[in-house]
Amino acid sequence: MKNIIRIGTRQSALAVAQAELLLQSIKAHRPDTEVVLVKMKTTGDRLLSRRLDEIGGKGLFVKELDQALMEGRTDLSIHSLKDLPTEIPDAFPVLGYSRREAPQDALVLPASIQTAKPSPDLHLPIGTSSPRRAAQLAELFPGCTVKLVRGNVLSRLQKLDSGEYGALVLAAAGLLRLGLSHRVSRLFSIREMVPAAGQGILAVQGRKDFDRSLLAPFFDENARWQALAERSFIRAFGGGCQAPVGAYASIQEDMLTLTAMAVSDQGSVKRAELTVRKWEAEKAGEELAGMLF
Repeated sequence: MKNIIRIGTRQSALAVAQAELLLQSIKAHRPDTEVVLVKMKTTGDRLLSRRLDEIGGKGLFVKELDQALMEGRTDLSIHSLKDLPTEIPDAFPVLGYSRREAPQDALVLPASIQTAKPSPDLHLPIGTSSPRRAAQLAELFPGCTVKLVRGNVLSRLQKLDSGEYGALVLAAAGLLRLGLSHRVSRLFSIREMVPAAGQGILAVQGRKDFDRSLLAPFFDENARWQALAERSFIRAFGGGCQAPVGAYASIQEDMLTLTAMAVSDQGSVKRAELTVRKWEAEKAGEELAGMLF
């Protein structure tokens, strides 16, 4: 009898595409293993009319997946790391992290617009649900209006192309994983727009006793150090995905450079940077949080 591994995932096109990456990795490594996706709609996917910080934060995207693990209906869950709360249940730790896809935020213009110098039509609002992005957009495009947009990537693009928005800001990684690289009008540099902690990295959650050797080909050591540094910074602020903070760690050999931003009570964006040995990743996050506030 074949061994069966059940992977819990949100049911959006992006979440399923990301879960398929894990599924294919396991099957390539252990062809005798049957891997199935268990798709579910989370509370965060259903409540689309308000900002996440007003209705419970990023935990709304994982509640149902955690419940499925707890009840034994799934063996693993896979998440976009930026959507995962900083506090993880002891019973279901993060087992590892994927190789990072492009970490940057992307400006996306309506499909009908083609321009050599992509910039939003400031007569229309820029769509985002992130206070972090909104604060940095105000610096990049003075006078712009930011309007809430929720929903999956494809539904957001439909709203953009219908004329409701002049532009969107989305994670480049999601567009690339959906085969939508042609929709990227401009990649913001890390200094222009510091991304969300963990953006572009996938996290795999499961029971402590799960056989991690099945997952080894999917995991990336540098992504682990990046995740530790970036999430340590967010944790030091007590911040969730809707807190106006961002962090990105780059690695060159044994050195890790952590770049972070936070929005002050007065609304100004503050940035700082720190370089350490990569095994000091968590300490770097804590120190950088202290440097900013």
